[in-house]
Amino acid sequence: MSEPDGPYDLIALGRLGVDLYPLRAGVPLAEAETFGKFLGGSAANVTVAAARLGRRAALVSRTGADPFGDYLHAELRRFGVDDRWVTPVAAYPTPITFCEIFPPDDFPLYFYRRPKAPDLEIRTEELDLAAIRAARVLWVTGTGLCEEPSRGATLAALAARGKRGITVFDLDWRPLFWGGEGGASGAGGRTGPAATAAARPHYAAALRHATVAVGNADECEVATGEREPEAAARALLDAGVELAVVKRGPDGVLALHRDGRRAEVPPVRVEVLNGLGAGDAFGGALCHGLLAGRDLTDVLRYANAAGALVASRLACSSAMPGPDEVEALLAAAGSRS
Repeated sequence: MSEPDGPYDLIALGRLGVDLYPLRAGVPLAEAETFGKFLGGSAANVTVAAARLGRRAALVSRTGADPFGDYLHAELRRFGVDDRWVTPVAAYPTPITFCEIFPPDDFPLYFYRRPKAPDLEIRTEELDLAAIRAARVLWVTGTGLCEEPSRGATLAALAARGKRGITVFDLDWRPLFWGGEGGASGAGGRTGPAATAAARPHYAAALRHATVAVGNADECEVATGEREPEAAARALLDAGVELAVVKRGPDGVLALHRDGRRAEVPPVRVEVLNGLGAGDAFGGALCHGLLAGRDLTDVLRYANAAGALVASRLACSSAMPGPDEVEALLAAAGSRS
């Protein structure tokens, strides 16, 4: 891929793998016979979401030196994401994640990331810090903090930014990656204190460098000790960010800015097929809206609509909507209200 003109709109650093989903909803994995194969991983999905909305996006991650790694490179390029900083790790296989789909709100995940996921082998000395400093948005995740050397690389990328531009910390809480509980997925639900205690100092370090924090109630509680949306948002501001975005599921989204701006929007109602990936679509659209300089309420409405579209579809990466689809859903939602 040729060098782009000017800085990237978005560089994301973090998780990348292969998602395998049963092609029929409501079928347990033990009974599923046919699966779809998709690019997955939260950071990767965010870059795809932004690219679908016309943004120049690149991913910093790693795969195994195997056919699944080759597949992920091909998919990133197909989606228009620059993969120059996605490199192989010979020692570890490309991660695979299985999902069960029980609409409207039960989507267990089964991660195969042992003995270690290649995306946790991102190293500080291999980062293109000049490109990271120049990017209009840097996106990092809580998962990237769970092990070294990825933890050090994530914090180095944040520090290199010096709070330039838009620097987003996706709280992205997966307790299983920190040695915690949380069912099959390691996501959602209250978790034991040991995993939270292990994560919180590193989350605090990331928040000191970030300008935007994004998370749901569980993730905010890990980062700040607060679950109630308003209190959590204020705690995130106190931790160092300029903009706190708290996702509230069926109750919509709340955002508070350090300058006093406040926005709260309801969800966009759709028939949910697979809720996984909706948050990543929200993230890519959030970056798109912030880059466009839109009003904060409009940014949240747009991001909500992008997330809703993905929740109504089977896949994550390949389900990311283009701008026309988002605008059409917003128009339809407005006509129903």
